[in-house]
Amino acid sequence: MLDMQHIIKVYRTDLVETHALRDFSVTVAEGEFVAVTGPSGSGKTTFLNIAGLLETPDGGRYQLDGDDVGTLGDDARAGIRNQRIGFIFQGFNLIPDLDVFDNVDVPLRYRGFVTRDRRARIERSLELVGLAARMRHLPSQLSGGQQQRVAIARAIAGDPRFLLADEPTGNLDSLMARQIMDLLAEINRQGTTIVLVTHDPELARRAHRNIHVMDGQVTDLKPYAARGAAPDAAVA
Repeated sequence: MLDMQHIIKVYRTDLVETHALRDFSVTVAEGEFVAVTGPSGSGKTTFLNIAGLLETPDGGRYQLDGDDVGTLGDDARAGIRNQRIGFIFQGFNLIPDLDVFDNVDVPLRYRGFVTRDRRARIERSLELVGLAARMRHLPSQLSGGQQQRVAIARAIAGDPRFLLADEPTGNLDSLMARQIMDLLAEINRQGTTIVLVTHDPELARRAHRNIHVMDGQVTDLKPYAARGAAPDAAVA
């Protein structure tokens, strides 16, 4: 589903040249749940930004669903993001003046869904994340874990084939983090491919496979089963 080969990404200023990704190659199959780990500054977020078509690589090849997307223009990238990719961020990124229902509705409006279809999608996604009874609450009336659930509902309401999560439990306590991981695991079981960036090794063990990144390169691609631990062992 996602295939990056020999990706290069360099950030340049007048005085500094930073190689964020160096000969970065990775493949994610349809239906996988992959955790991306590594120290701060290793290139994890740059990889996620390129995977989500928020940035373009300076070299290499990126194919998504068999399409070469690494060199597309802004409009074409935006179209693919809108149709195929969902994003979950550490900071929730909810609009404070909109209630839960309307926060989930925003990206659906951009996609042009009719009112009846939008409502059905919103109600279905909020039911899945356990917040159907709070759809008229403002973000300020919710806990951190509930706000992240709203962000997940917003990401999945459009039925993306590919879900990118950047430290989605970073602002949550350990209990809420496990609940969010349970929810992501259920979404994955329903067929959505998930790539999760995390610093937490316990959460990373919930994934099918761990990609470890160091100095802009993939250093480890072994599945957790090969290391003697089942994907859900951390929360048994």
